[in-house]
Amino acid sequence: MSEATGPRAVNGTVAGIGHNRPRSNRRANDALRPRKHLLEAEIEKLMKVARAEGRYGQRDALAIMLAFRHGLRSAELVGLQWSQFDLARGTMHVNRVKSGDPSTHYLNAKERRGLRQLQRDWPDSRHLFVSERGDPVTTQWFRRMFARLGVKAEMPFPINPHMLRHACGFKLANAGKDTRSLQGYMGHRNAQSTVVYTALSPDRFKGWEAE
Repeated sequence: MSEATGPRAVNGTVAGIGHNRPRSNRRANDALRPRKHLLEAEIEKLMKVARAEGRYGQRDALAIMLAFRHGLRSAELVGLQWSQFDLARGTMHVNRVKSGDPSTHYLNAKERRGLRQLQRDWPDSRHLFVSERGDPVTTQWFRRMFARLGVKAEMPFPINPHMLRHACGFKLANAGKDTRSLQGYMGHRNAQSTVVYTALSPDRFKGWEAE
């Protein structure tokens, strides 16, 4: 290719190369969202849609439930192993990524039923969530599955799995949980990360209603 017909160098880079790559749509999606968390009714709807999908619907609904109730990041969810659970006692050991503090959470009756069903479906698996071939699922799988369910549930804006973690934080803050306890539950090393939830709790303004 001659210089006359080849791409033109601009500021040390080649024009036309690297500038036409598709840009991330994260900023565009953020602009479309009225908030960074989901409401509990919206999560229930997503789980209902998941269960109706067929063979793996129960697995997908359980993944959403655990991510929401325990404030799990995608990497924390897909990395779950059966050794972290004590179904007899109804507890779950949560390992956090991003240098977060681990903790032990209680499981409710719905979670325990779903986990026992998952054990029956994949009795030989070390990991909770596996593909049809028996391999551990990936964060990419969870993002794609969640986005697909959002479309099927006719959500009015794009959704991503991290909105489940935020939903957990806001739900607990709105329930009146103190900042220190909430920090431990979410695995935050820095309390400033937890204050995001408590600062927006309506309880701060309880009794301020105009007469």
